[in-house]
Amino acid sequence: MDDTNRITIEPGKRSGKPCIRGLRITVSDVLEYLASGMTEQEILEDFPELESEDIRACLVFAADRERKLMRVSA
Repeated sequence: MDDTNRITIEPGKRSGKPCIRGLRITVSDVLEYLASGMTEQEILEDFPELESEDIRACLVFAADRERKLMRVSA
């Protein structure tokens, strides 16, 4: 499975922000947890509905979005 398929966008959920597998946990939530110093294991313990692949999908999604932004600004 392509990890980015784990990211869903639904207009009525979390104001249309990219979420993980239709859950109410956004990509930016996970990225902020990682940036604050939480480990993958700590995130998975705090949010048992998440899987390691979900965290990887958030990173892939963010990297892809960054690449697209760089192309637009170049």
